[in-house]
Amino acid sequence: MVRKIRAKLVLQLRAEGLSGRAIAAAQGMSRKSITAVLEAADATGTSWDDVVDLPEGEVYSRLFPGRGEYESVFAQPDWERVHREMARVGVTLKLLHNEYADVAASSGTPVMGYDRFCKTYQHHVMVTGAASRVGHKAAQSVEVDWSGPTMELTDPVTGATSPVFLFVACLPFSRYAFVEPTLDMRQEAWLRAHVAMFEFFGGSVPRVVPDNLKTGVLKHPREGEVVLNDAYREMAAHYTAAVLPGRVRRPKDKASVENTVAHVATWVIAGLREQQFATLPELKAVITDRIDEYNQAPFQKRPGSRRSVFTAEEQPLLTPLPAVVYEISRWLYGRRVGRNGHVVFERNFYSVPFAHLGTKVDLRTTARTLEVYQGSQRLSTHLLLPEGSANQYRTNDADLPAGDRYQPWDAARVRAWAERIGPATIIVINRIFESVPIDEQGLDAALAVLRLSRRFSAERVETASQLALTGRVRSPRYAHLQPILATGQDKTAALRSPREEPAEEGGFVRGADYYAGGAK
Repeated sequence: MVRKIRAKLVLQLRAEGLSGRAIAAAQGMSRKSITAVLEAADATGTSWDDVVDLPEGEVYSRLFPGRGEYESVFAQPDWERVHREMARVGVTLKLLHNEYADVAASSGTPVMGYDRFCKTYQHHVMVTGAASRVGHKAAQSVEVDWSGPTMELTDPVTGATSPVFLFVACLPFSRYAFVEPTLDMRQEAWLRAHVAMFEFFGGSVPRVVPDNLKTGVLKHPREGEVVLNDAYREMAAHYTAAVLPGRVRRPKDKASVENTVAHVATWVIAGLREQQFATLPELKAVITDRIDEYNQAPFQKRPGSRRSVFTAEEQPLLTPLPAVVYEISRWLYGRRVGRNGHVVFERNFYSVPFAHLGTKVDLRTTARTLEVYQGSQRLSTHLLLPEGSANQYRTNDADLPAGDRYQPWDAARVRAWAERIGPATIIVINRIFESVPIDEQGLDAALAVLRLSRRFSAERVETASQLALTGRVRSPRYAHLQPILATGQDKTAALRSPREEPAEEGGFVRGADYYAGGAK
């Protein structure tokens, strides 16, 4: 075709003295095409000197004006509308082409095929400088990661420094960025940064794409399901999102945030390198200002900025935030339910339904509550006891079955059991309770003594209590009674009456001579 002839090259070679036959042989062109160029040049009086500074396209248009230029006979859709619709969830070029074909057919105008429709849309994108919507959909995903480079806080008194880590998030469609400084990279900081991110965007997206760090992803095998951290999975579910981590050692799976991390190193870390910060809120305020400037900076290869694209095209499509902000939780696994129907957490006891005695359960704790789970089933919920408390009980009445047998142990119930054994046992139990500041601290020691009656008879326990009371220990316990029963001393020893404690009527009184120095 004449359209593909490199007309400028043909004129250059002719100026250098080559014939049409020689040009065709040297450049692999047809003699007919070369003849057409030379004839057009002679007809228009165009020489090599006239076109030496012109680009190839202009030379061709000068020799063959109007050739290759045509107006499409097909109905043209509103390409700006097509571009806007492509940002919406589920919208494809195939769907838009079908809608265009229906409208064109109803008006009786020729319809372009799907292939030409796609190519024309891509040409429109390149001409207008817009970003193609084929790669990323608006409000569909957010990519998150920790920044490798860190910042630091400086103590104004001692000059000591501590590191500050930067959590970075990016919406791939608009490249709208968010940065949150934290003092560590533990799970609680990771979750709080996500909560702050969703609040900053003013909505959530269906997909969260993190790296494979342990605070979020426990296991990412090549085959099979990804195992997520329970707290991270719960946080995402609270914001109606799913966690879809990138593949291991595949940074291109979250290329947008990787690119944003590099920009953050320039805009934030390098931009603030000459400043010192004493507190995290102070640093956070400055970082927020820098990120606002970054989001408002105009694109280099497309119109608008990150903020303008986000505000106009992406923010209206975000999923609305839930009415309640996500509360950070912590999970503890494999805690066994005791025989008293309670599970231990931070030296306190919380009840579990009696049907689960002896089984292992998982605990989910927040700043105010404790929840007991077995698998995905929640068994019980409690308000946390005040910080610093110990050996305290939280018991839901519904967790324990009806009947006296299952009532909680207290001092009155323990003394009632001791009365059924004998008077000496009552003395032992009373002295145990007298030796502790509060009755609850003596419950285990008292029950340990009474449970000896399950291995030995109540008569033998009563006899052993009498024998123990004759010794030097004023408050005998399990460690004193058990050897007596195990060795049979209660059967063979001659029992003495319980040791009488002398009454204390007063202290020793020294006379005046003692204080006057007269004592010898």
